[in-house]
Amino acid sequence: MFGHILVPTDGSTHAVRAAEYAVDLASTYDAVLHVLYVVDVRTSHADTPVDDESTRGVSAVEAVADLAKARGVPVETEIRVGLPYRAIVEYADDHDTDLVVMGTHGTSGLERYLIGSVAERVVRLSDVPVMCVPPASDDA
Repeated sequence: MFGHILVPTDGSTHAVRAAEYAVDLASTYDAVLHVLYVVDVRTSHADTPVDDESTRGVSAVEAVADLAKARGVPVETEIRVGLPYRAIVEYADDHDTDLVVMGTHGTSGLERYLIGSVAERVVRLSDVPVMCVPPASDDA
């Protein structure tokens, strides 16, 4: 049913929780897990160079890749620069993914109320199913 599963991550605990679901599904269906970090062009500041943000991205995708490798799940990682919801949808299209698994909450806090949830936009724009994982009850 699922040959390629995409899990976007921002390195937050909520994203790791979604990644755990994605790894479990990938293991169950013998799927390739795609891990994506998007350097958000809207929140990058002059005092936070894209290189620094990319370094955070490397840590975030490696953490998820380690989870996948521990379960014997093949994994591909990528870091893109852009608007997160667009980059996620485009990546899913570019790689013919069958499912996107992502957290309902990220690191953005107040930003969610100002510009809308990344997860909400991905759900509306994606051509493939999107599984949204809520935070654990003790994280909410």
